Amino acid sequence: MNARALAVATALGTSLVGGGWVISRGLNVREADFSSARLFDAVLGHIRQFYVDSIADSTLFEHATVGMLRELKDPYTMYLPPNRLRRLTEQVTGNYFGIGAQIQRRDDYPMIIAPFPGSPAERAGLHTGDRVVEIDGVKTKGWMNDEVTKALRGPPESEVTLVIERPGDPQRMTLKVKRSGVHRRAVGRTALLARGVGYVDVNIFNDSTARELRQAVDSLQVAGMRALIMDLRGNPGGVLTQGVGVADMFLDSAQLIVSMRGRGPGANEQFRDATRQAWPNLPLVVLVDGGSASASEIVAGALQDHDRALVMGRTTFGKGSAQGVFPAGTGGGVRITTARWFTPAGRSIDRPHRDPGIEEDAPLDSFRTEHGRKVAGGGGIEPDVQAGDTTLAPGDQALEDALGSRVIDFRDAMVDVAIALRSRGAVRSRDFVVTPQMLDELWVAMRGRGLRFPRSTFDGASPLVSSLLAREIARFAFGAEAEAERAIADDPVIQEAVRLAAEAKSPADLLARGKSEGTGTRHQASGSGSGR
Repeated sequence: MNARALAVATALGTSLVGGGWVISRGLNVREADFSSARLFDAVLGHIRQFYVDSIADSTLFEHATVGMLRELKDPYTMYLPPNRLRRLTEQVTGNYFGIGAQIQRRDDYPMIIAPFPGSPAERAGLHTGDRVVEIDGVKTKGWMNDEVTKALRGPPESEVTLVIERPGDPQRMTLKVKRSGVHRRAVGRTALLARGVGYVDVNIFNDSTARELRQAVDSLQVAGMRALIMDLRGNPGGVLTQGVGVADMFLDSAQLIVSMRGRGPGANEQFRDATRQAWPNLPLVVLVDGGSASASEIVAGALQDHDRALVMGRTTFGKGSAQGVFPAGTGGGVRITTARWFTPAGRSIDRPHRDPGIEEDAPLDSFRTEHGRKVAGGGGIEPDVQAGDTTLAPGDQALEDALGSRVIDFRDAMVDVAIALRSRGAVRSRDFVVTPQMLDELWVAMRGRGLRFPRSTFDGASPLVSSLLAREIARFAFGAEAEAERAIADDPVIQEAVRLAAEAKSPADLLARGKSEGTGTRHQASGSGSGR
């Protein structure tokens, strides 16, 4: 540093230190003033009086609350402003007021993916593939999903006016839809698969999950089910008591389901099975993956610890804590972790935060199930049978890399093809096969949307592309049920579960067959998705 630079730096340093001293003197700050009881009030008063910008007290209090909760270093403890609290309430109950339709942004517009059965959207005549171009006179091009949701929700019996474009119809249509109560089902697809194996897809644990699941399993039994697959993959959890209620269906009276340990009133509790299990001789496979969390892990852990189900898939998320939501007096709320939960064998499945500098995970604790099988704790629920790839096949990875941030354009190109095939009546059977001509049509649609990479990259992922395109075609040509059927048929994890379950003569026989498979030895073909 030259002499001039040194002189300038020295002058700047002196002015900064001196200026700070002058300001401190002006505020007459003494360290003794900052007792823990008065710290917040003192800081708040200084910000009110001296901060360069004027900030409303309500904003300061909210920022302070958010900061305090953030410093607890618990990702599940947070302040919920009114809009987020409403979304959480809807998630927990599955109820809201609106039109009742699955809507996704496609080609810069909201598109009806599927109206819910019996919903206002279905009664008004909305179809899969309808593009919503106006809502209550406002053009929707470029709207994000939250904007669409807000516009379609409203008081019961109020009307919303939609202008739609329907593929194959040159004229726009105007529909008036009367909003009403809508229940988002917790149990999605229910199907009787090959060889008498039932399948239920449990999406979330809301207020009606246990009731919906019981109805689904009962209906499958009437249809001739001999074994059951319960799919909890991607299920983020939800209401603890509903997880307990689901486990209760498959366990015997008084068996422990989960233990809670915390400090507050009611935080230390054991949840035990209250009734005899409904289907004691039914072989049961529970599918899990890295998206299975919270109540999903309670169910999988309880059934695994009591040797009641074969748990299959990938290791779960590892959320072993329970949260309470307390009103904050602002229309919002505070979600606070109040307890940790433990499986019947005493496992905490909470996944610890690893030091980024440590490459290998610490060894997991070992526990024993009711019949003596070894199970791991401290890092999610580890399946009895590993199934499903953790990485994409090279060809699929090459396609994903080529698409980059333009996956939505790829998806929209598939919609273009699906709509065109439906308009031409080119697909007549739900068992259709994706032909080379269909793939060529998709390639042309992708090029038309500006996707530029070698055809060899596209062809290298043809099994994955064919599977994804088949689902889109099935949805637009035959509806959501047909799309779900196709997804299940293309899912190798489900098909492997069907094989194991169909051959089992009892729950114990299923566990024995699972043990013979060998944990960690089975890796399914990639590119099929999860069937969800």
